[in-house]
Amino acid sequence: MHIPDGFLDTKTWISTYALSAGALAYSIKKSKEVLEDKLIPKLGIMAAFIFAAQMVNFPIAGGTSGHLLGAALATVLLGPVSGCLILSTVLVIQCLAFQDGGLTALGGNIFNMAVLGVITAYVAYSLLSKVLTGTIGRNISVFLAAWLSVVIAAFGATMELAASNTIPFSVALPAMVGVHMLIGIGEGLITVAVVNFVEKVGFIDKTAKIKNGVRSNV
Repeated sequence: MHIPDGFLDTKTWISTYALSAGALAYSIKKSKEVLEDKLIPKLGIMAAFIFAAQMVNFPIAGGTSGHLLGAALATVLLGPVSGCLILSTVLVIQCLAFQDGGLTALGGNIFNMAVLGVITAYVAYSLLSKVLTGTIGRNISVFLAAWLSVVIAAFGATMELAASNTIPFSVALPAMVGVHMLIGIGEGLITVAVVNFVEKVGFIDKTAKIKNGVRSNV
């Protein structure tokens, strides 16, 4: 899903940089209001985990592979503001240090994964967890939120590639979204497993205040 250099035209990468910068500025400002100091180190641990987990690929259909996105994982455990900051940090490091995703496309990659992915996970989990209760209901909510976050992030990349005339929308949609619907299954299963493990070991203190978060059911 990481878009490389040369795939987005000027209008698209400038627009996505502006949107991503706005989302990051809001998240940084909001983080000062919604996070307790004792949670800050855990944001770093979560970023390191997602960064490492994204290096591990799992096979899907047709010889392709996928890896953890982590938007739903960070959002469910630490809230959407933290999720945006964590994913953005991971993407910047991947781009600058490992050339995973182009520099001109960095705004687009952040917008797709750290903004669209996080917002989708937040909205989906918030709504579903109100209807689906108990441990099983929570797990279903987490799975669907994770799956949707991957699909919507892929759709965002599809729209950007089509807007840049890199590939026709009719070709990009099944290629990108179709494959990531399968990748999203792996994302959902991994996210459910990690959320349950984190709850079991008490990595996140349930009493910690995340005023704009979604951890009330975790």
